[in-house]
Amino acid sequence: MTAPNILLILSDDHGYADRGILGHDPEVRTPALDRLATEGISCSDAYVAAPICNPSRAALISGAHPARWGSTWFLDTRFPDERTTLAERFREQGYRTGYFGKVHYGQDEPGDRACPPEHGFDVSYYGLAGRQQGRLHYLRHTKDAVDEYGPEGNWRMAVQPMFEGRDEVELEGFLTAELGRRTQEFISDDDGAPFFAMLAFNAVHNFCWQLPPEELERRGLPVRDDWDQSSGVTYADWYDGAISPRLERGREYYLAQLELMDREIGALLDRLEDRGIAENTIVVYLTDNGGSTCNYGSNAPLSGTKYTLAEGGVRVPFLVRWPAGEWSGGGTRDGIISSMDLYPTLLAAAGYDVASLDIDGVDQADQLRSGERTRDELHWECGFQAAVRNGDLKLRVTHGDDPNARGIRVVEHTDPGDGVQLFDVRSDPSESHDLLGARPEDAIRLWDLHAAWLAQVGRGDLIDRHAERVRSALAGATGRPSSSPG
Repeated sequence: MTAPNILLILSDDHGYADRGILGHDPEVRTPALDRLATEGISCSDAYVAAPICNPSRAALISGAHPARWGSTWFLDTRFPDERTTLAERFREQGYRTGYFGKVHYGQDEPGDRACPPEHGFDVSYYGLAGRQQGRLHYLRHTKDAVDEYGPEGNWRMAVQPMFEGRDEVELEGFLTAELGRRTQEFISDDDGAPFFAMLAFNAVHNFCWQLPPEELERRGLPVRDDWDQSSGVTYADWYDGAISPRLERGREYYLAQLELMDREIGALLDRLEDRGIAENTIVVYLTDNGGSTCNYGSNAPLSGTKYTLAEGGVRVPFLVRWPAGEWSGGGTRDGIISSMDLYPTLLAAAGYDVASLDIDGVDQADQLRSGERTRDELHWECGFQAAVRNGDLKLRVTHGDDPNARGIRVVEHTDPGDGVQLFDVRSDPSESHDLLGARPEDAIRLWDLHAAWLAQVGRGDLIDRHAERVRSALAGATGRPSSSPG
């Protein structure tokens, strides 16, 4: 078999439930993603490495857990400069490489290794979201817009020009469509080499009312203004009304952005068919973290949301299609899979010897092909919250009084919880039935796994803090002092 092409699509904050094929909401229209599901493989128990975008994206591009380079939350996150990226590995295999979309690994600046031209991409068109409070505007990226919005308004609303390679370029138009168009052009170029294309939509991140005028009119949605620093309203007060539950018709804006993103994905699938290369092209779709309920995403039946280590914060939509490799047929795989696993899985499919790679990802080809379970354990570490899944059980430790927890509770209308809980997420994905009191030995076993993992990845400094919380919770749940976690 010739080396497959790779199209890796990453969306932003897409809710776990928000695909038409799942039938949770008749207003959700995602025919392209539904097509991927019916023609490919759906992974029901797929996870990202973090409940926020920066460390999650870094884990995907490096195949390693962000705790290894000290990234746990917004302020300590960064691009893993010391690691070889997925794009660099594909380039070693003779692939041409292209990146299109949002870049957000930390407080990235032009020329940093976080920029696609500096870590393995031959062709690139991107925006540095870390320079713009973590987002990209859906419609405006010009110097005139920067002047119009002013310094703080530009940073908040993200209207800086985009980058083509190392050069700034302006865009007045719908970014989702531009990203789709440029990706189509890239996969249509044919120099005889296979391609690795990474398409990182900013959709469906807030602020979803930033739609083309014709789409607002067609859907009967009102025009809504961005924040204006000259209005006299502080950004914090304005933002409080720009997210759930206070944004009028917020769910409709969100679903419109989702539908328009899906339209671009459908056009890409059609382009692969038109070129006669769909059979031997691996298409992957996932999102960067759990759906954002403050942006009107739905994670049903999962509990929680982006920012939290509940299932809804880290379990994501995950679709793969490769007919030539027998990753097809419309089946569902319920084994644990991580976004970090894409690194060795895709490289191995391209003929790369992954056995000696220093990564945390594992090759999931057997699970995708036949359902054979490959992975039994996953860890998450955010400093103020931690979790481990082993088999069907998941232990969560949350310091609800931490400033980070208080911040997301106040600003994002999101409660990360507090204390220690144990759940069987296979039978109870909504995490409704805490098993801590009934199964303390399992809680201790999972904590011991996480403590050992923290030591192994170089974050032993967090063990004592979490262990004290676990000891206290076990004592309260069982009515007797805990003899474990050390």
